Amino acid sequence: MSIKKAALAAAVSFIAVSSAFADDIKFAFIDPLSGPMGPSGEAGYTSFLLAAEHINNNGGVNGDNIVVTGYDNKVNPKESLVQLQKAIDDGARFILQGNGSSVAAAIIDAVNKHNQRNPGDEVVFFNYAAVTPDFTNDGCSFWHFRFDAHADMKMAAITDYIKNQDDIKKVYLIGQDYIFGQAVAAAAESQLTEKRPDIEIVGNELHPLAKVKDFTPYIQKIISSGADAVITGNWGADMSLLMKAAAESGSNIPYFTFYGGSLGAVSALGEGAIDRLYQVTEGITNLEASDEQYALIEEYKTRFPEYDYYYHRAFNTLNAFKAAAEKAGSADPIPVAFALEGLEIPEAYGTLTVRAEDHQAQQNLYISTVAKVDGESVKYGVDNIELGWKLLDGGKIDASAAEQPTTCKMERPAKP
Repeated sequence: MSIKKAALAAAVSFIAVSSAFADDIKFAFIDPLSGPMGPSGEAGYTSFLLAAEHINNNGGVNGDNIVVTGYDNKVNPKESLVQLQKAIDDGARFILQGNGSSVAAAIIDAVNKHNQRNPGDEVVFFNYAAVTPDFTNDGCSFWHFRFDAHADMKMAAITDYIKNQDDIKKVYLIGQDYIFGQAVAAAAESQLTEKRPDIEIVGNELHPLAKVKDFTPYIQKIISSGADAVITGNWGADMSLLMKAAAESGSNIPYFTFYGGSLGAVSALGEGAIDRLYQVTEGITNLEASDEQYALIEEYKTRFPEYDYYYHRAFNTLNAFKAAAEKAGSADPIPVAFALEGLEIPEAYGTLTVRAEDHQAQQNLYISTVAKVDGESVKYGVDNIELGWKLLDGGKIDASAAEQPTTCKMERPAKP
């Protein structure tokens, strides 16, 4: 058994044993656990497993334990619906998913229909990474909560930074060809036009999701365009392979990303990533934090050495669930959903608020770039190399500044 599979098995076994003496609150994790995007799903899955374990070891939720079970969807919407039905049949009433907005869209629709048809057997969807803005705008649902900043929020942070970089006059956009990649491109175009109308968008490229094995032709287009910077929402293997081709090209164009922290992206660029690869996230391991948070980061890396502590929002998601269920005095989906609305919880890097009108989490955002591990400002590396994420000067965006308006007009069930 590989180290990765052994770590997963050990974590699942630990939670199963600990839950033997309490009732189970069943969560279904529906994301890729195999194939090219498997590492992204497994990094999320292990994060939720550890978050659940910590909650269970500290009294659980109203005395009951959280059990997280993984369902491999292969980043396929149709397969995701099959796995969703399996999870519901297995007794799951809370769904976790994040890798792929096309999947999230299918799950939102299916959950809405299930809940309409099955009163008393409702399901709630906790979205930890699918960031198409529509999910908390016109397409909002009472049954959907998002714990990651959406694409417009992340793009606002990136474009606020770029607008002050006078040497950036030409920008190339590259992304994955589905609703998320299209949303990223649209946000970049509109926000750059508003904030820096002098910037020329010299390319707007969309490529198939998880299908491209060699991004060299795309990198050559970027170089030929004369771009001073690239903006991309690529994630998973599409991010690391893009960086591999960028490194092999010898170009030194900076990349502004949503998911530069995807497994293997930094190591693909190596020292070429220093002050060249940027990302916007809800947290990085090298932010000032409590001893408890540092211990959690180190525990995660010890337990799951193939991955980095990347999905901080997984811990925020389950901590918010615990707070809501204890506020409601119930782990049933409808009371929990109402208790989540307007909920504020302290988290390692600030305060997280679940905005009631659209169920979009509001939290601080951070823009970081790659630097050498120095044991001080950059204590933790990534990809098991001596490079890690360092906060830019002025890179903290307070939650109030990161907030974006919503067009959500939510329909709610009757309160229990």
